Amino acid sequence: MSKSLDGKIAVVTGGSTGIGLATAKRFVAEGAYVFITGRRQAELDAAVAEIGANVTGVKADSSRLEDLDHLYATVSAEKGRIDVLFANAGGGEFAPLGAITEQGFDSTFGTNVKGVLFTVQKALPLLVDGASVILTGSTTSIKGTATFSVYSATKAAVRNFARSWALDLADRKIRVNVLSPGPIRTPGLLNLFPEDAHDATLEQFAAGIPLGRVGDPDEVGKVAVFLASDASSFVNGVELFVDGGVAQI
Repeated sequence: MSKSLDGKIAVVTGGSTGIGLATAKRFVAEGAYVFITGRRQAELDAAVAEIGANVTGVKADSSRLEDLDHLYATVSAEKGRIDVLFANAGGGEFAPLGAITEQGFDSTFGTNVKGVLFTVQKALPLLVDGASVILTGSTTSIKGTATFSVYSATKAAVRNFARSWALDLADRKIRVNVLSPGPIRTPGLLNLFPEDAHDATLEQFAAGIPLGRVGDPDEVGKVAVFLASDASSFVNGVELFVDGGVAQI
């Protein structure tokens, strides 16, 4: 039986943990060969071992253009093309208005906006016509979030990238969509809070979600497979929420 991504070449930035790792595992299970990136070699090596086959790990920080050049040089040498690009690397920190620092702003915008922009732009020579580009957004793109305004603003920017790039790339039939998770049980989410508050934090998030629980990274990965595959061949420029309904109420 054929798989939905048979023979596809995929790139997943921020693929060493959390949503990126879960998505890379799903892509491989559906027949793709995947390149994953991460900033920390040990985590990257562990992710490659966990995925097990049909994967190459490339140490890269998406905010550093020379790292992206190295990533795509590796992809070009090994596979020569990209069918699916998941620009997933990102992060943020809590800071209320009045306590936002220039360093914090530059770091968050550097990864979440600059990094996403150049991840996609530098991939263009390798992207095949009809490729699928997926950008990781967030429910914060459409909701106000106390002490998280800088991160939220970056995700609003990512949302508009998809609208605009769907037009820029229309002649190549490249689809660009945003996958926006709600609260997902990932290291990236939990690391925003003290370790002894993790359980209480997850319970607090769950209380505000219509489905009554936080999400699992694999649940986001399954939606990424949909956006990567021909099953979503007429889906373009959208923001698809995987949030248990929290941004919809």
